[in-house]
Amino acid sequence: MLHTLRSRRGMVVAPHHLAAQAGRDVLRDGGNAVEAAVATAACLAVVYPHMTAIGGDGFWLVREADGRVHGIDACGRAAAAATLDFYAGHTTIPWRGPGAANTVAGTVSGWALALARAGGRLPLARLLEDAIHHARDGVPVTAGGADIAAAKGAELRTQPGAYTAIFEPDGVPLREGALLRQPALAATLERLARDGLDDFYRGALAADIAADLQALGSPLAAADLAAHRAEASVPLHARLRAATVYNHAPPTQGLASLLILALFDRLPADAADGYAHLHGLVEATKQAFLVRDREVGDPAWMTLDAQALLDDDDTLDALAARIDPACALPWPQPSQAGDTVWFGAIDGDGRAVSSIQSTYFEFGSGLVLPRTGITWQNRGCSFRLARDGWNALRPGRKPFHTLNPALAVFDDGRVMSYGTMGGEGQPQTQAAIFTRYARFGMPLQQAVTAPRWLLGRTWGEDSTSLKLEDRFDPAVVQALREAGHAVELLPAFTPVMGHAGALVREADGTLAGAFDPRSDGAVAGW
Repeated sequence: MLHTLRSRRGMVVAPHHLAAQAGRDVLRDGGNAVEAAVATAACLAVVYPHMTAIGGDGFWLVREADGRVHGIDACGRAAAAATLDFYAGHTTIPWRGPGAANTVAGTVSGWALALARAGGRLPLARLLEDAIHHARDGVPVTAGGADIAAAKGAELRTQPGAYTAIFEPDGVPLREGALLRQPALAATLERLARDGLDDFYRGALAADIAADLQALGSPLAAADLAAHRAEASVPLHARLRAATVYNHAPPTQGLASLLILALFDRLPADAADGYAHLHGLVEATKQAFLVRDREVGDPAWMTLDAQALLDDDDTLDALAARIDPACALPWPQPSQAGDTVWFGAIDGDGRAVSSIQSTYFEFGSGLVLPRTGITWQNRGCSFRLARDGWNALRPGRKPFHTLNPALAVFDDGRVMSYGTMGGEGQPQTQAAIFTRYARFGMPLQQAVTAPRWLLGRTWGEDSTSLKLEDRFDPAVVQALREAGHAVELLPAFTPVMGHAGALVREADGTLAGAFDPRSDGAVAGW
């Protein structure tokens, strides 16, 4: 699908078509882009449960019609009881189970703060309407969802809680097209619509959540939920040759995404998807990831000023100078995993939203809370069981996040909201889409559909090779190998490359949108 879709009054893109349509319908009913994004987010938590849930975290970037850009950090902190003693006998935090469910879920608090800042006309019940319907009456399981449920079932069905009752009601994983019904989650969403989003943290719903978490063996308690607040944040930005690009500040890897673009902006490249384009971005990724892995985590524990680095032309020039145009830097570095959803919305007034939310791994910790139907994240399994240093476990500390939503404002008046899921692949796919569209003039949908690459892993892969979809020019692939890249070819449109999307508000107010054919998504315009 290479046709960029356009409309004038509003547009939403999401990796599931029902979620995009839910957001679009909110725009049509008079809602703004933030309200549409909340409706989209809630719907994704129901129809794409292998990728996201209200038991996860989220981050937002919003560009107002007057040009102001602001962010929301809805990252949950580690439980007060999540101490080294709690994990005695472990060398790492378990990826699944009660010990992995060690951080507060911030997603719902992010919705609340976004709505409080944006205002709007529609009641919360309207925003959650589609999500409630799909949870109560059922939604057909997607092919991707069925594949993941089958692949991960062995490690998920052994976890305590309601996973098997919901996702394997007949004793086997739901197959493609089967109806997934989540009545407990529908009731939870109805409670939020009636009692308000704060009930998730400080009301009767919070009490039920905490009781389930404690009963299942999680270190999280009611006091951890009550202490949580989403935070307004100042986005990072980087100046490029024809645009200013924005991303979320730590604890996300937004710095890495901006560094890749800032370094590539200093390199020669004359054609999209040629050797210089791919090699330049891959090598810029390596330099950015070295900085990220050394410096980025909970900002309260960082020594690096991320924005100061992005403003320092001498340092950026020096980093770019480390990139050899003919030779790949050896890359034995470990990778970051993660499964996520990105979604975007732009309304007729010009407000643009870029938002991302996740439970980290597929189905998060594997804990599905029996009273509420909430799947709880395992983001805190990324903490190191160490007394100090990078991302060391501390009660009240924020974990490092691969999540990072992106925005760009062009000198000619265009505004671009874009992003993807995919852990380690997020900054790389963002760079591919942005440079194809912004530097080389590729149409928006083609920029998303075109073959992609991934240095490192995503979706649980351990290899650190340079993975390319097999649709690239064989001459480019050979040139990359000759430069020293450990190239591994993957099938066309592989889900390993993530589920991306992009929206652009053009200078005359026309909206353009692109979705990822690797996903179950859609662009929904009005």
